[in-house]
Amino acid sequence: MNNKYLVMLVLIITSFFITACKNVPPVTSGIGSSQITPGQKYNEHLQIDNKQLAEQLYISDIKSRTHNDFLQLNLTLTSRYKKSLQLQYQFQWFDKDGFAIEAGKSPWQALELHGMQTATVAGLAPSTKVSTFSLYVREVPEKFFKF
Repeated sequence: MNNKYLVMLVLIITSFFITACKNVPPVTSGIGSSQITPGQKYNEHLQIDNKQLAEQLYISDIKSRTHNDFLQLNLTLTSRYKKSLQLQYQFQWFDKDGFAIEAGKSPWQALELHGMQTATVAGLAPSTKVSTFSLYVREVPEKFFKF
């Protein structure tokens, strides 16, 4: 009987060692940095009223500089969608207090993003008082771009 208990003890100890060495990720609360959805970093600058479209697009990078005191931007807009998207975009410009500058005067620009494509969108502020911006994006209904 001693051999039986000894074998059982060896098996239990071995199973504890195997379990302890198993590579199990630690339990964390919240979202880890590797689990953050791409584009969350710049979410406050992207305005999309269509929920389905909003899940398919994100701003992956923003580069800005001032040129003669005017804010100049290059935004990298990325599609998560596997098919082509016919889009229009428009910049809205705001001063340091959050008031719109020349609201509604920026024209809508056409943009076609193919599946999973990334495109650079450029913008130049209409005033030297601009301190921040939003990029409004909308989908062009299919009936408007078919001939």
